[in-house]
Amino acid sequence: MVETEFSQVRFKGDKIADTVYKGFKALQAEDVAEVIYFAISRPPHVNIADVLMFCTAQANSVTVNKEL
Repeated sequence: MVETEFSQVRFKGDKIADTVYKGFKALQAEDVAEVIYFAISRPPHVNIADVLMFCTAQANSVTVNKEL
C-alpha cells in the first residue's frame, strides 16, 4: 500500500477514506521513486525483471497488520 489520495477518490471523500492508512506505516511516493531510481541506474549488464514492494505491515496484496 502506498499512501496517496486514492482513498479519497475511492470513497468519494467519505470519512472512511481518512482511516485507510491508520494503524500502520504505508509506503510513500518517495519510497517507490527511490526503488525506481535504483532500478534504472544499474549498469547496462544488469537486468531487473521484477520489483515487488510492500510496507512492513503488509503480508500480501490484501493482508495488512494494523495496530489498534
